[in-house]
Amino acid sequence: MAKLAPTSTKYIIRAQINANGIIEKPDVIGAIFGQTEGLLGSDLDLRELQRTGRIGRIEVNIKSDKGKSTGEIIIPSSLDSAETALIAATLETIERVGPCTAEITLEKVEDIRIDKREYVKNKAQEILKGLMSSDASNSEEISEHIKESVRVHEITSYHGLPCGPHVENSDEIIIVEGRADVLNLLKYGFMNAIAIQGTSIPPQIVDVAKQKRVTVFVDGDRGGKLIIKELMQHIDVDFVASAPEGKEVEELSKKEISKAMRDKIPSKQFTLTGSVTKSGSTYKTYEDKKPMSRDRPFRGPRRDSRPERYDSGSDRNDSRSDRYESRSDRYDSRPDRNEIRRKYPLKSTDKDLFKKTLEELVGSRAAYIFSDKREIMGKVPVTELLNTIKVVDKPYAVIMDGKVDYDICLASKRKGVKFVVGMEKDDLKFAPMNVLSRKDMD
Repeated sequence: MAKLAPTSTKYIIRAQINANGIIEKPDVIGAIFGQTEGLLGSDLDLRELQRTGRIGRIEVNIKSDKGKSTGEIIIPSSLDSAETALIAATLETIERVGPCTAEITLEKVEDIRIDKREYVKNKAQEILKGLMSSDASNSEEISEHIKESVRVHEITSYHGLPCGPHVENSDEIIIVEGRADVLNLLKYGFMNAIAIQGTSIPPQIVDVAKQKRVTVFVDGDRGGKLIIKELMQHIDVDFVASAPEGKEVEELSKKEISKAMRDKIPSKQFTLTGSVTKSGSTYKTYEDKKPMSRDRPFRGPRRDSRPERYDSGSDRNDSRSDRYESRSDRYDSRPDRNEIRRKYPLKSTDKDLFKKTLEELVGSRAAYIFSDKREIMGKVPVTELLNTIKVVDKPYAVIMDGKVDYDICLASKRKGVKFVVGMEKDDLKFAPMNVLSRKDMD
């Protein structure tokens, strides 16, 4: 007799048996085949169904105690749902098993395909996550390799000094220390860098800097400051930037380079302070400071020459201090800059949409772009989000499985995006749109 292949099983019939006497497994199986024979016709005869493999091996588990027997009957089926239900119903027609009276009660009919579907779904999700992360990393690595090789080929020279291809045509140049610094800046899109190749200042630098705005970008060490001072003795330096302390320009990441260029200071401030970092307080040169004039127009002799006339000076000082205090009060009452920028309040409907979308994106390394009607305009990998934002038409919100950084915000600003939501966010105080993280959704 053929057996049903386990992979073709669709349903499992489970029934409970109670008998008044001692019975064994062969008794139960014999009663099932014998008392259901011909009950549903030849098409649904259990022997024929088992022979053709549409009914599997019948399992019976029996326990006897104190002259009574109880157990469970398990029948696998590959029939359709209606035929399986008929087979299950016939079990309750059995009244005797062997020499004993018995009662069989149907417990349930399980659809094992539900468990298989759940397993397939979970497995497919794991496979898809692996494919997406693998594709993203591979494409990103290939893209970076291509960009780096192209930018290395783009390095040129200006009268023997290594530089980027835009040094001669650009209105601004970045002076760095060595060739490796130029290569690193080229890698991240800075095409107007030129290297001095040592501590002495070559005359070519003096020539190229005459008609251009000059930014000096040096390593974060004492040698970098010395190079700045020497350059300022030969050329007119406009701005000064430095790598983080203890780091060199050639080893900086894109984020570190962008931050250093944003934090560059005027050369006049470096001359006054000797520091390359921004100071929290404003500064003025002695030329900018104008002493308060004490001269007043002559209005003739005072009629009252009593000593009390000197009190008028204190009155003027008091009134002047009152004006300063009122002015500072006005400044203190100004609204916070971040509050001014927050032009688009977060509605509860938007918050629910953003929170739900973030939960869907966890682990996907992907991003959704929504229109102002809260409709999905597209879903892209995070690695392609920056280029997609630049070409999409009138985006309203960007929700991404990643960290919102300066480049994403800059591209979103140019396209008029109102909300940028990510799992995390950098400290981006400049952003004119609302930048939210997962914590903000709680």
